[in-house]
Amino acid sequence: MNIKILFLLLCLKTVSFAQNARYVNVFIGTDGTGHTFPGPSMPFGMVQPGPDNKSYGWSHTSGYQYKDTHIIGFSITRLSGTGISEMGDILLLPINPKKEKQKNCYYKNTEIGKVGYYALKKKDDVKVELTCSNRVAFHQYHFPENEGQVLVDLQHGLRFIFDENDPKGLVIESEVKIENNTTISGYCSTQNWVNRKYFFVLTFDQAFTKYNKLDQKENEKAPKYVLDFLLLKNKHLKVKIALSSVSVQGAQRNLNAEIPHWDFENVYQNNLKSWEKYLNKINIVAPNNQKEIFYTSLYHLLLQPSNIADVDGKYRGVDDRISMAANLEYYSTLSIWDIFRGAFPLLQIVAPEKINGIVQTMLIHYQAQGFLPIWTVWGQDNYCMIGNHAIPMILSAYQNGFRGFDAQEALKAMVVTSTKSHIHSNWELYNQYGYYPFDKLDNESVSRTLESGYDDWCVAEMAKKTGNKEIEKIFTNRSYYYRNIYDKVTTFFRGKDSQGNWRTPFNPLMATSPMNNPGDYTEANAWQYFWTPTQYDIDGVTELLGGKNNFTQKLNDFFNTKAIQADKFLGQEALIGQYAHGNEPSHHIIYLYAFSNEPQKGQYYIHQVINEFNHNTPDGMIGNDDCGQMSAWYIFATLGFYPVNPANGVFVLGSPQVKKATIQLPNNKTFTVDTENFSTKSIYNHIRFLNGHKITQPEISYQSIMNGGNLTFYMSK
Repeated sequence: MNIKILFLLLCLKTVSFAQNARYVNVFIGTDGTGHTFPGPSMPFGMVQPGPDNKSYGWSHTSGYQYKDTHIIGFSITRLSGTGISEMGDILLLPINPKKEKQKNCYYKNTEIGKVGYYALKKKDDVKVELTCSNRVAFHQYHFPENEGQVLVDLQHGLRFIFDENDPKGLVIESEVKIENNTTISGYCSTQNWVNRKYFFVLTFDQAFTKYNKLDQKENEKAPKYVLDFLLLKNKHLKVKIALSSVSVQGAQRNLNAEIPHWDFENVYQNNLKSWEKYLNKINIVAPNNQKEIFYTSLYHLLLQPSNIADVDGKYRGVDDRISMAANLEYYSTLSIWDIFRGAFPLLQIVAPEKINGIVQTMLIHYQAQGFLPIWTVWGQDNYCMIGNHAIPMILSAYQNGFRGFDAQEALKAMVVTSTKSHIHSNWELYNQYGYYPFDKLDNESVSRTLESGYDDWCVAEMAKKTGNKEIEKIFTNRSYYYRNIYDKVTTFFRGKDSQGNWRTPFNPLMATSPMNNPGDYTEANAWQYFWTPTQYDIDGVTELLGGKNNFTQKLNDFFNTKAIQADKFLGQEALIGQYAHGNEPSHHIIYLYAFSNEPQKGQYYIHQVINEFNHNTPDGMIGNDDCGQMSAWYIFATLGFYPVNPANGVFVLGSPQVKKATIQLPNNKTFTVDTENFSTKSIYNHIRFLNGHKITQPEISYQSIMNGGNLTFYMSK
């Protein structure tokens, strides 16, 4: 073959493979409050190897902050974008023994992060490279000479503490075995945000000549070793670390099935191919900087939930029993309070094959725990946040046509969760008063009432769809409880005690949060929580305010009333008036303008959020990404629609931010958003056509999208 032709074919192959992964900037959100991480992962993967700069503190919940140049080591699990630390299992640190004092520093300009790959060079001249499969982390070290050391720290973890001097340990029990001079295995039980147990097999491609077990502090229950290596082949050392929630044998099976070889480049390329499958599901016509934000958002969305079942389908559930997962899937890292709003509806478009497994996981969790999960890590519930928002997730899936679970069983789980009291949900109190009285709870009385109302509406809808009129009636009535805490004088939902008295003094601008400033609201204030019932009852809220004109004025006041102060610990970030884009309760509110007298203002604020609060830089995300919810909002806003009600199968139209976007759907269908004769830089009322037919309502359905077609936006004349 002609050499020029061969070279051209190789180039074309490279171009066709590179595609959208090249736009992912894994450092977006790593500086500031985004709390993302730059290390590799697989879509929905069990492991996330990466650098740990610090093991505690709110700023380092993922273990990493971009501006840090101190490195503790490289652990193999973490959460993305959360406000609380967890995981950080099995930390390794390669060391040049001749420059031991510089083992914890690295050259910032050597740091490389991209899809499936992370690397840096430490100041002791050791280069570190990371990649992974679904259940196995793969490290590759290059030493300056043919000898080196590796610290293996099994006590390490990302701790849920905020004070360096806090003596709290992490591992409360361990059993570790050095099987031979290449392999260490065992398990650790940890007590942190959740109580969990993980099993591991750690193996090197070359034998260590000796090991030194370091002294343990009083509260440490797992060993730390320093391993010595001599006569390294080509100055390289490779290590694979496999995890399992079930057993050491399970970890070994995961290792044998996923990476039976020592070809680092092969593992990286397979990781990249897995990501391209998802990142190529949406193609946008936009400048490169906008593509970087968009595809990084899509990448962040798909990091979780994590499938924690072994390759044979076994997993350890919330009841500590080992079970077998249907279709080899059991999902955790479910940040439900966050992702029910936008991330889960978006997953139903870009990863529909995962939805039945996620719902089945939540139902299995219910069977073991007695109520649906609230926030899970490694199969365990940390009960973080309020409400029971697995309920709208299940309804959303059923509404949109997913049938890989028993609908009657799902309804039963929703009803039991909403009638049998459990943590954060006191149904006897709720039903007795028709709201949560603030003198009967420690805090969050208004937020709990409003969020429970939405869950109630979802139970009623599920009952309606499955033909249970009695349950539908009960929960429809409960869904209107929000009206019981509406104050006509102030036009806000306010804290009310068991005697029917309003909490005083009352300042609708004052944000509260259970960990920082306890009060009636959850990481928000009265302004921000006012709009919660509009997720399911826009007409009812409009009626409370006295009509559409007042509804419009309330929205205008919301976006124009200045905050007392920006406080990231109280959810007050990325502010436009009282709209706080940095926290989830505000995310749907811009789209409420579609139901006002001034719909163009919603378009204006969408542009403002896109342009002011999203950048292709490490500090380009304001507010915790919260397992992809912040990213999901950006993706939806870019495409031109958003689920104000995440469970009713309807998306409210906004203002697309690109010239064209094409979504690849199952069965070779596509859905295209076109902005012909429409300026994405200008703010106008516009008309929309779906497959050539004018849309008279400001909404389109999930089924309309999944059936394929073309949504076209035009400027109104």
